Amino acid sequence: MSKGIALHWRLIPRRYNLIGTECKNCGEKFFPPRKLCPNCRRTGDIEEVKFSGNGEIYSYTIVHSPPKGFEYMKPYIIGVIKLDEGPLLTAQIVDSKPEDIEIGKRVEMVFRKVIADGSSGIIRYAYKFRPVD
Repeated sequence: MSKGIALHWRLIPRRYNLIGTECKNCGEKFFPPRKLCPNCRRTGDIEEVKFSGNGEIYSYTIVHSPPKGFEYMKPYIIGVIKLDEGPLLTAQIVDSKPEDIEIGKRVEMVFRKVIADGSSGIIRYAYKFRPVD
């Protein structure tokens, strides 16, 4: 098994469930998860937390010149999403036209195919976000 596939399988629970961490000392929430709170350092008490997957568009860009392997998707939208719980994360925004996207628009997390490793290889899924009306 290659290193990439092993890493992919280890990250599935966090990726599919949007699991981050929270410092019980100061209340700061993190995604991706952290083992140490940058505010509290050693006095922090870090616990896993499952985020709701709901939030709003904090910022976005439209990709017209995608990297190799993603040409078929262009143009597509990449956004910085502010989760209701506080953390910011970067993800693709789907199910919407670029002209319909605006900062502050509500979104929800969905799972979608990202890429397949050939016709008989592993299909990789990840979280993406779609606008909520």
